[in-house]
Amino acid sequence: MSLLTLLPFIVLIGAMFLMTRSAKKKQQQAVEMRNQMQPGSGIRTIGGMYATVKEVNEDTVLVDAGPGVELLFAKNAIGAVLTDDEYNRIVHGVEHDLKSDADIVPDDASSLTETDGSAADAPADDKAVDLGKKDAADEPADEAAEAKPGAEPKKTDGDSEAK
Repeated sequence: MSLLTLLPFIVLIGAMFLMTRSAKKKQQQAVEMRNQMQPGSGIRTIGGMYATVKEVNEDTVLVDAGPGVELLFAKNAIGAVLTDDEYNRIVHGVEHDLKSDADIVPDDASSLTETDGSAADAPADDKAVDLGKKDAADEPADEAAEAKPGAEPKKTDGDSEAK
């Protein structure tokens, strides 16, 4: 066999080796992260629930999910161990920002669009806006004005005499 015949197989084996190596590396990092858990740490489970670690055992973790709510999880069910700042920001809404006197962005844009006189105080225009459409009441009057006295009415497609 020539080297060119074996080359695709060698490349395929090399790619498989690299993929398994990176997956194993990620798995090892997850195990290390779970081993670093200690009571008082904030965690996020793989299901998306946030809780505080109360007790760490060999294969399980007891977490406090709220007042009087203790849950037992397998260590593999812990998706991330969060820093204290990140946990407080997500769960309690506490921000540790160095720019405490910076402008606060409002939840809605109503305060950004108001002028000196608020929109509620401004008089409402009851005048209809003409968008180029005619009312149904206006159409017959226009057709009658266009029709000449004594002339035959205009024929439509359905009334054609040609056969």
